[in-house]
Parts: sequence; structure tokens; C-alpha cells
Amino acid sequence: MNDVEKKWEDLLVQLQEQLDDEINLKGVLYLIGVQELNQDIRSYSKEEKINLMHIAVCKLLSPFGYFEFEKIDEDGWPHWKELKAVKNLSVKEQGLLIKKAVLVYFN
Repeated sequence: MNDVEKKWEDLLVQLQEQLDDEINLKGVLYLIGVQELNQDIRSYSKEEKINLMHIAVCKLLSPFGYFEFEKIDEDGWPHWKELKAVKNLSVKEQGLLIKKAVLVYFN
């Protein structure tokens, strides 16, 4: 197991202990999205949950040069501009990059 994977597993254990529930990458992205949206705690529709995960990915990958913050809309949702395509990376590379970015976010 490489260093990133080890640190990722350690983070998941820590979050699971704090939340008293199992969590995976999608759950972590959802939590980061809710944090970054910075609105009241409420129920979100399926579409909003997808948008929250998108917010998380944009926030996480902006320090790596993939996205740039543009604005917050009238409903309080942040919008990002894509600077370079994440889809140009392989699925494995995307996963590793996201995990690295999450580790940076939580440090």
C-alpha cells in the first residue's frame, strides 16, 4: 500500500469514528460539499447531492490547477471554471488525485 492509500485509509477510519458510521469517497465528497456550500443543515435532493459532490471536487482540485472559483450565485451556490480537464486522466489517476486533494483539504 502506497503512502497516499495508507493516509486515505487512516482518514476514513478517523471520519468513521467521528461520524459513528461507515463512509466512502462519495460520502467524503458530500461532506466537503456541504461544508463548502456553508448553508443551513437540511435535506438535499438527489440532484443537489450530485451538485454538492461537484462543489467538493472543484474546491479540492483548484489548488492543483484544475478549477478556478468564479462566483456565488443568487441562491448561494459556488460556481467554478474548469481550467484543465480531469477527464484526461485515467480513472485510477483521477481517484489518486482526489484522494491526495482530500488529504490536503483535511490537513
